[in-house]
Amino acid sequence: MVGQRIKRREDPRLIQGRATYVDDIKIVGMEHVAFARSDIAHGRIRSIDTSAAEAMAGVTAVLTGAQVAEFVGPVPIITPFPSPDHRAVVVDTVRYVGEAVAVVVATDRYIVKDAADAIVVDYDVLPAVVDTEQAMTGQPAQLHADFENNLAIALVPSGTGVSPDGQTVDDTAIDKAFADADVVVSQRMVNHRLAPSAIEPRGTVAHYEPGHDKMTIWSSTQVPHLLRGFIARMNDMGEDQVRAIAPEVGGGFGAKIQAYPEDYVVAGLSKKLGIALKWIEDRSEAFLATTHGRGVIGYIDIAATKAGKVLGMKLRLIADIGAYNTLFTAAIPTFTTLMANATYDIPAIRTTITEVFTNKTPTDAYRGAGRPEATYFVERGLDMLARKLDMDPADVRRRNFIQPDQFPYTTQMGAVYDSGDYTAALDRALQNSGWDKLKVERDQAQAEGRLVGLGLAMYVEVCGLGPSAVLPTGGWEHSQVTIERDGRINATTGASPHGQGNETTFAQMLADQFGVPLDHITIHHGDTAVAKQGIGTFGSRSQAVGGAALHLAGGKVKKKMAKFAASLIEAHEDDLVFENGRISVKGAPDSGKSFAEVASYAYVPVVGGAVQLPDGLEPGLSEEAFFEPSNNTYPFGCHIALLEIDRETGEPTLLRFVAVDDAGNLINPLIVEGQIHGGLAQGIGQAMIEEVRYSEDGQPLTGSFMDYAIPRAADLPRFELDSTVTPTPVNPLGAKGVGEAGTLGSTPCIVSAAVDALSQFGVTHIDMMLRPEKLWQIINGGQS
Repeated sequence: MVGQRIKRREDPRLIQGRATYVDDIKIVGMEHVAFARSDIAHGRIRSIDTSAAEAMAGVTAVLTGAQVAEFVGPVPIITPFPSPDHRAVVVDTVRYVGEAVAVVVATDRYIVKDAADAIVVDYDVLPAVVDTEQAMTGQPAQLHADFENNLAIALVPSGTGVSPDGQTVDDTAIDKAFADADVVVSQRMVNHRLAPSAIEPRGTVAHYEPGHDKMTIWSSTQVPHLLRGFIARMNDMGEDQVRAIAPEVGGGFGAKIQAYPEDYVVAGLSKKLGIALKWIEDRSEAFLATTHGRGVIGYIDIAATKAGKVLGMKLRLIADIGAYNTLFTAAIPTFTTLMANATYDIPAIRTTITEVFTNKTPTDAYRGAGRPEATYFVERGLDMLARKLDMDPADVRRRNFIQPDQFPYTTQMGAVYDSGDYTAALDRALQNSGWDKLKVERDQAQAEGRLVGLGLAMYVEVCGLGPSAVLPTGGWEHSQVTIERDGRINATTGASPHGQGNETTFAQMLADQFGVPLDHITIHHGDTAVAKQGIGTFGSRSQAVGGAALHLAGGKVKKKMAKFAASLIEAHEDDLVFENGRISVKGAPDSGKSFAEVASYAYVPVVGGAVQLPDGLEPGLSEEAFFEPSNNTYPFGCHIALLEIDRETGEPTLLRFVAVDDAGNLINPLIVEGQIHGGLAQGIGQAMIEEVRYSEDGQPLTGSFMDYAIPRAADLPRFELDSTVTPTPVNPLGAKGVGEAGTLGSTPCIVSAAVDALSQFGVTHIDMMLRPEKLWQIINGGQS
């Protein structure tokens, strides 16, 4: 079954509307929660009038930030960086539009929304800090008293000549690289903000049972076990007293790794009031209160020889992190610097990070989480270098690749790449696209007056996030495999899939491991009372780490079952094979017993009326395993885009998109392709369609799908996908992870294609997104 294109087992219940999401949860006596939110970006609260809300029939409670602070503490983070005080409901100063200023509980969802709308807040309006680089000067205001010039993190260096703690810096190597260069390219680039826009907004149901002093919380989360821990600590409860359940989750994309302020408030209020409570985010709230992604300015300088060999690179990052540090916020830009080597053997690299507070929604993980930014900056820089040297962009990449015999490869940034063959991925993409022929067709189109361009980008990303030394939450994953008395298999995983297809891929693995039909296997996840332990699903880790734990647990059970089978059929366990629903001596399938017979014997080890338990075995077939990876994994690939811009309107159209991705060994190529399709849609969305914008006074200009566009099927070409296979030695599956790959190579190759199309107007770089009016202005400005 492993390697087969099996359709997802999850899909029938999803597409038939038979799945259970958070909003489907109903509990007797449950009431509803809504939040009154700030409609200004920055200001001190003078007064809050809740009288109209309190007077409404059906309203159970109205609380201000000061009242909530009595039972809900500061919102925690898990990064080691300094962080300002962040309250779940504002006590005195609001710092972005959409920040909660009061909370209402009522018997009806419509009443509770009306009551929240009836709350009147009087503000002393303060200047809004919107421009990231201006914010670094402390102007026009300072958001947090303890963070001078709005600097959350100031100029943290890393790379060549920098000690691990960043305290010792030797510029010799980087200075020499630029002094020896024949050519230097420099560019300021913007990797703009995005709204994650999962099809299901966030939601939480909390049910505290005073008689048992236990709480159950249902949440649209990617990390139920981590959520359990955060909720337990905030409510002075043990983790054994809290059960967290992630039912079906309608998309996460990193934005649902968080334990959000609303989660803490709903859980705390349920305990305080002794009733079940539900809060469901509406779409307008999602644009304001769910963390955004990206939002990074990059200044890149590349030093190279005239033959195209890169000698050195400088990358200065300025990250707009919004009003607060949330769970992983401060760590996300560090992934950008970690991956600054990209696929290249660059002798000297220097990066710095500055993270800046602004009066905007906080940022955090979004599909790719720092790695797409690195790919974008480096690949656009390499493309500019190729254009300056009048070289084929593929040749510049090839000249600088890390070679297969250099792996494992320790980068200038401290990452240890596990395995790779970048030339193979490039060659496959060039072949599949017909690169040389495409260049001729582009030239012919341009000669006819059409604006057609080609773009190419390589990528490598850090995935299978694992080693506990680099993950404050722990980097392992857990699984338990149980063979029931009837031979059916139940397995649990601490991974929490929400579109990754693990109910299918994990079943495929066990089907092969035990030689049983796929429909005899059930995978359980997302419930901390069922899956004993877990970390969760993010960073493309569910297969590489969660799947490895499942493989190990399955191996333990199989070894024990073989002992039972050997006893039952009087053979040596090493001679047995598991296939076609039977366990038998290799080469003699009729010699054995059915899988179900052996399973039954393991639970009732009686033969001829007497107990016949094999030496050293206990009854039963259930084993668990933790898998702690020794390193992250590093999948890679090559993307190529062909794009045309309408000369009259500036409208860009993506004509072809070719992708070759290497995620190591593939459990299910069909699901892998689906993951790549989704990532490509979001990467193309960033390049061409999606952008979060704010006005000068901090008002969101893209607060609904009327103004914030997302890709539709008609916006995308039919993707031309292929893969190379370079297994990783990091886990027993050889699998690397693929969930975020599509977001990496897509943005730089599309922008490079647009630059290529507009190069006749002197264009060397265009910032995303590629708005038609922006391109139209370039075309018309160039002509005049």
